[in-house]
Amino acid sequence: PPQPPPPAELAALPYLKGRATVAMTIVPGEEHEGGQFDIQGMLYKQVDLTMVLDGYTAPVTAGNMVDLVNKGFYNGMHIQRSDGFVVQTGDPSSELEGAKATKLNGYAQGGKVRKIPLEVMVKGDAGPIYGSTFDDDGRGGYASVLPFNAYGALGMAREEYDADSASSQYFWLLFDSDLTPAGKNLLDGRYACFGYTLDGANLLADVKEGDIIASAKVTSGLSNLVVPKSALPEPAETAAVPAE
Repeated sequence: PPQPPPPAELAALPYLKGRATVAMTIVPGEEHEGGQFDIQGMLYKQVDLTMVLDGYTAPVTAGNMVDLVNKGFYNGMHIQRSDGFVVQTGDPSSELEGAKATKLNGYAQGGKVRKIPLEVMVKGDAGPIYGSTFDDDGRGGYASVLPFNAYGALGMAREEYDADSASSQYFWLLFDSDLTPAGKNLLDGRYACFGYTLDGANLLADVKEGDIIASAKVTSGLSNLVVPKSALPEPAETAAVPAE
């Protein structure tokens, strides 16, 4: 059957029908020791990742990511957290200094941060739950359709006590079966998982704060992105031609 659109109250947000693939390249930052990525003694000049985003299960979260990648939002952005648990980026307020400093901690649209709701899906349900965790929905401990059960699983960062505060910050989970057992961790059903890293995930082990996203590009599935008019870039002002 055709994939239904998200609820009407989310009609102003992009969403993804089906799946899309994103290719991303990360290069060492100025402070990265040795200037290369060291993975168990093997040296790499860059980290090349292939990620699949799942719009069947997380259409708004995946669509938001595809939309931002396609806009070039992440190009040139630094890795902002790397603590052995997650590698995280996407906060523009961590990027700019001086006259260009901003307090906006997400993607700005119309002068304010575009936020997306928490989007999680219980295995067996026909569609996602919006704005509520599994616990809030009375189903704590239920299985998630997209569990955080793989190294490089993609998750949407948000404020701990505000389920609908996500915007552009996301993380790769550095999965450890002892620390974050699938189905028994604090992420499933509480944070939106929206895809997985298919190639290059092991290289995330030496990605550090300050490393740089050299490029991010949607390599397939861009035609599956549905972008409402309100989410399109605002047209640039054109200079008036002086009359002769």
